[in-house]
Amino acid sequence: MLLDLLKFKKQIAINKEVKISAYKTITWRILGTIDTVIISYLMTGNFKIAFSIGGFEVFSKMILYFIHERVWTKWTK
Repeated sequence: MLLDLLKFKKQIAINKEVKISAYKTITWRILGTIDTVIISYLMTGNFKIAFSIGGFEVFSKMILYFIHERVWTKWTK
């Protein structure tokens, strides 16, 4: 019974770490996408192209960052 309780606490901690990683991923990606759209606009002078670039990279980089965050967390334990 005690072992089950310890295992349960560890699962809760892991789930909390995953949630924190997900929140960090989303907020960082919002800032990164704003930056990408601004730079894209400055380089092209076209809002449509700038938002197209920003719209694509928001998903690709969010996935890459989340993977990076999870690997980093695993390596630093």
